Amino acid sequence: MQVDEPVAPARRRSGPLWVRGIPWLLSAGCFYIAYAKIAGAAAREGIGVIAYLTHFFGEASWLPWLAVMIPYSVFFFLVDSFVVCCVINWFNAKVRYLDILPVRASTYILALLNEQVGKGAMALYLYRRDRVPGWQVGSSMIFIAFVEVYHLLIFSSIGVATQFELVQRASTQLPLDRIFPAIYIGAACYLVIHLLYFSGRLLPRFGLREREILHAFKRAAPWQYGAVVLLKAPNLIAAVAVYTVALRLFHVDVSFGQLLAFLPVIFLAAALPLPFHAGAYALWVVLFPDYPEVSAFALVMHTFFVVFNAGIGLLFLPRANRELFGESGTGRAPAPPSTTGS
Repeated sequence: MQVDEPVAPARRRSGPLWVRGIPWLLSAGCFYIAYAKIAGAAAREGIGVIAYLTHFFGEASWLPWLAVMIPYSVFFFLVDSFVVCCVINWFNAKVRYLDILPVRASTYILALLNEQVGKGAMALYLYRRDRVPGWQVGSSMIFIAFVEVYHLLIFSSIGVATQFELVQRASTQLPLDRIFPAIYIGAACYLVIHLLYFSGRLLPRFGLREREILHAFKRAAPWQYGAVVLLKAPNLIAAVAVYTVALRLFHVDVSFGQLLAFLPVIFLAAALPLPFHAGAYALWVVLFPDYPEVSAFALVMHTFFVVFNAGIGLLFLPRANRELFGESGTGRAPAPPSTTGS
C-alpha cells in the first residue's frame, strides 16, 4: 500500500520570552547550587574553587578510569541499539540489528546538538527503507523513553528498599525517605491506569489512543513493557558498577548500594527538559552532601560519555549516510522488510 509523503508539521509558535527563559533560569539555579557546595568546601580548606577542583582532578587515576569508561560506552551502545531494534521490529518494520547499528550510532552525533533531531534520523531511515510514517517511528521512541522512566524507578526502588538507612542519612536537605516512596507509589498507580486505558478497558470511547503518535502504546502488550525493562537492565547495572569504580578512582568512597538507590534518580533528573542536564548536577550534591565535588565528577563523566558515543557515530557515519541519504526510494517500490528479526 502506498503511503503518502510526510507532511511538514506546522511551525510551532514560540511562547513569550520569559517562558522560554524559565528552563535557563532553573539550570542556572542548579549550577549555582552545585557551585556553592564546592565553594563552601574549598573555603573550609582555605583555598579557592579552582585550586580545590585542580587538586580533586589531580588526584584521580585517569588511565584506569579510561579503561573502565571506554568499554562501558561501547557496551551501552550495543545494548541501546538492541533495545531500539526490538521495539522497531515489534511496532514498525522488520529490521536487522546490524542495519540498526549505523543509524543508531549517527543519532549520538546529532544528539550533541538536539536529541529530537537524533530521533528524526531514525524516522528518516525507516521512512526511506519501509515507508514507515514518521509519527509511528516517533511513537516507538516515546515508548522507549516512557519505559525507561519506569526502568529507572524500578531499579531505584530496589536500591532504596535494600539501602533505606542510607536514604535516611542522605535526607538532611530533603525528606528523601518520604519523597522516594511517594514517587514509586504514584508511578505504580499511573501505570495501572495507563495499561488499562491503552488496552481499551478504561475509557474505551476516549479517542486519544487512536493518535499516530501513540501508535506503539496502543499495540504494546504488557509483556513488551517488561521486556524493555529487562533488556535495558544490563546498561543500568553496568552504569552503577562503572560509577562505583570511577568514583573510587576519584577517591570518593560511595558504595554500589548507594548508587543503586540514587543513580537511577539522577538519570531521571538528567532527563528533565533543562539545558545541559543541569538538574542532575544539583541532585548529585543533594544526595551526596559529604562530597560536593561529585557534581564536577558527574560533568566529566557525562561529557566523556556523549563525546565518545559521538565518536562511535563517526565510525559508522559513512554507512549511515548511505542509509539515510543514498539512492532515493522515490519512484520505486520500498525495499521488502527483512525476514530476520532481532
